[in-house]
Amino acid sequence: SLYVSEYFSQSAQKLSFYSWYGNAKLFHFHVPEDTVLLRWLLQASRGKGPDCTTMEITVHFRYGAPPVINPLGTRFPANATVRPSYNISITLSGAVQNTTFVNITTPAAGDWFIAAHLPEAAGRIEVKGFYTPCPYMFQADMFVLRLTDMPVLEPGVAVPQRVISPAKPLHVKVFVPKHAARMQFELRRCVTSEQKACAVRVVLGSITLPQSFQRIVTCMGSVNCSLALDSPPWEKWLHIMVESLGTANVSVSMEMLASFTVCKPGSTSSFLSFISLNQSQTGPRPGSAGVAGNSALSAGVASRNVSGQGSFCLQNQPIVREDLDVVSVRYRLLNGPSVPVNSLSPTLLLLNLNTGMDSGGSLVVSLLLNKTSLSLANATVAACVSAASPVLSLNATHNCSTAFFQGYPLSMKTASAEATLIVLYPQTDVWFLSLQLICPKGQGECNTAEAKVTVFAYLTPCFNDCGPYGQCSLLRRHGYLYAGCSCKAGWGGWSCTDDTKAQSVGVQNLATLLLTLSNLMFLPAIAVALYRYYLVEASVYTYTMFFSTFYHACDQPGVAVMCIMDYDTLQYCDFLGSVVSIWVTILCMSRVKKIMKYVLFVLGTLLIAMSLQLDRRGVWNMMGPCLFALIIMIAAWVHRGVKRRQCYPSSWKRWVFYLLPGITLAFIAISVYAFMETNENYYYTHSIWHVLVACSVAFLLPPRDKHKKPWAWSQKLTCRYQICQNDREELYAVT
Repeated sequence: SLYVSEYFSQSAQKLSFYSWYGNAKLFHFHVPEDTVLLRWLLQASRGKGPDCTTMEITVHFRYGAPPVINPLGTRFPANATVRPSYNISITLSGAVQNTTFVNITTPAAGDWFIAAHLPEAAGRIEVKGFYTPCPYMFQADMFVLRLTDMPVLEPGVAVPQRVISPAKPLHVKVFVPKHAARMQFELRRCVTSEQKACAVRVVLGSITLPQSFQRIVTCMGSVNCSLALDSPPWEKWLHIMVESLGTANVSVSMEMLASFTVCKPGSTSSFLSFISLNQSQTGPRPGSAGVAGNSALSAGVASRNVSGQGSFCLQNQPIVREDLDVVSVRYRLLNGPSVPVNSLSPTLLLLNLNTGMDSGGSLVVSLLLNKTSLSLANATVAACVSAASPVLSLNATHNCSTAFFQGYPLSMKTASAEATLIVLYPQTDVWFLSLQLICPKGQGECNTAEAKVTVFAYLTPCFNDCGPYGQCSLLRRHGYLYAGCSCKAGWGGWSCTDDTKAQSVGVQNLATLLLTLSNLMFLPAIAVALYRYYLVEASVYTYTMFFSTFYHACDQPGVAVMCIMDYDTLQYCDFLGSVVSIWVTILCMSRVKKIMKYVLFVLGTLLIAMSLQLDRRGVWNMMGPCLFALIIMIAAWVHRGVKRRQCYPSSWKRWVFYLLPGITLAFIAISVYAFMETNENYYYTHSIWHVLVACSVAFLLPPRDKHKKPWAWSQKLTCRYQICQNDREELYAVT
């Protein structure tokens, strides 16, 4: 045999601490057909800074869809199917880099996914620029070894094969046709090159993670060896590997035979399905006779199908796939939302999810039993959702399993007529829904009975749109799209349904009130600015108070939310007002000339607006204007002190009662903002920041100019009698 090795690589990604699925870095690979060996090369590295400590990286693997993970141990939504992912841990301790290999023999061909992440996030809110987080990088490369001339078994034909040595197993494949109900594999005339009884191991199927359903049989002696598979995967190549268990340098000869039992499906005529599809899309046409004729024809064919359904092993129901949006599909039954279910053969619905872009959402199947249609009170409608091939024997077995897949069972009775199934990240394949009527006293009781079941099936990016306390985010890795829920207000879980740490409505209202009403502490600063004739500064403080109040009212994670305009606009205006308030306050303290002060006001505001547009959360957007304004203020104060030959400001009362308290409040506010805020205490620590900054502004504003009098509203009002003095007559009076 000729082996060909191939290498696939993707760029490294920077890992993040885990708080939701968007923090996991996804790698998407495609394993080609006839691959006999898959090797993952996992490379993890970290930086060399002082913050780089020992770290454990968790890597998850899955075939067909992104891995479903739960590092936080939260609850999944009700009716969701969860199977633990296959994962390994990579520890970065003393070494800067770690290289790990993962080998998989006879992997399944198709899409494979790897997800890597760091441990749970600490929840600390870090100001960009104050911290230099340690970078942890992860890269996954894939090596595959595949056969270019893998032998093919023809169904029903015995093919001689030979295993050269135990070190070189034999790989063959056989194509499983559609509607195959059973596969029988036989190994005949197995002898060694020394004409002795052979010992071989036969492995049917490929490895899939997190669960693998390979069928293994060991054949000893010259007796024929066989293995039967119920419901093998339809329209796929089935991989078969034969290993010799004998001594080295001894070959083994044998004959292989694969045969299939094909199921005969019964369904509504495709022509009638096409007519019903056209009628459902365009509506009834004016010719009532034509419509009546079509209805009669449909009824006639349906009656013939019912009368002859005993000769069929399943009943197909025509279904249409409607693509609504990205990772959003709806399945519509052509014969109406209800399907007939009987005990003679299962009713089958095909759900096509093999486009390669459907595995990033959630498949929801909802069943509703019509109680009036079922005359037997103790009968049960059994259902099974499976991939690759349907379950065709629901009346004989209740484990809902096929040859290489463990399906998801559902059941309905008159007492509980509803059943719902949620498959998170369904693997790329053709899915099947099988329904059959089962009676506890035997099938004879159910021969004439029939149940009506309403089927709703759809693919959605996020189940229930993540609920009221979550946001559904569409994630992308190269050209692959998948969705995840980002929860808020303490809620958690895959679909934000875990309320273990959820905030109550009272706590949410309290958080909103604290973050909004704390901005009213700018009112004293505005009053002081108006009293001292600082009208521009008072306008800036009013602007900051207004937009900070409504930004935090819109930024709340719970139900106490009010947005007067777009969230992004409110956030930008809040950040702009905060930085400009600091800028104008320090420049006002410098007491430069008016024309210079107003030029700096306008020029600084324009530069701040530009920098915030580039990066709103950068620390230098606030520190840069502050430092530059402080340099101007210190230069102005030094110039006045040298010119007057005394300290400026010269009054000790100004220092003790105004400047020192204002500076202390400002430093405390910066410390709270930069080092104390977390996701849990944000609503009161950030409220303290509002109060401290507003109070520091009221203390730091300089006194008004001496030649200006305070606001005297009584002198501005002239609507009264006044006693005027004639200065001109007194000027020319003769004494």
